Amino acid sequence: MPAIDSTEPSVRVLRQFRILFNAVRTHFREVERTAGIGGAQLWALSVIGQRPGIGVSELARALDIHQTTASNLVKALVEQALIATQPSETDRRAVALSVTLQGKRILKSAPTPFSGVLPAALQKMTPKQLARLEKDLGALIVEVAPKANAARTPLADL
Repeated sequence: MPAIDSTEPSVRVLRQFRILFNAVRTHFREVERTAGIGGAQLWALSVIGQRPGIGVSELARALDIHQTTASNLVKALVEQALIATQPSETDRRAVALSVTLQGKRILKSAPTPFSGVLPAALQKMTPKQLARLEKDLGALIVEVAPKANAARTPLADL
């Protein structure tokens, strides 16, 4: 017969959060060790690879991050010669992004999922599970009272 865990529910849930945070942290450490770039950069690189010609605004929407954060990711990827920019054919103020040969090599060798383990796991959940989780996490967030812009910070940057 399995042992009964007599700890308080709040302690058991805290342990679950620790497991999740540790899994996320471990994945992003592996990304940096293997790919040599951060997790948010890898995710952005993968989206650009899937959608050649994407612009910075579209990239921000695809990653669900602020446009300034996307611009910073693009700048870092350009500086590392992992992506290239070209003036957009439709809007001269915008740029079209594409992955360089060096960027493609990193994508081939990098651990997946590119988006991170938590977003990938959430995508596997049913709508009913997600609705319940969203409601319960919403109640927890009210108690924690985080910064207003925290929702748009990539997990790899935490």
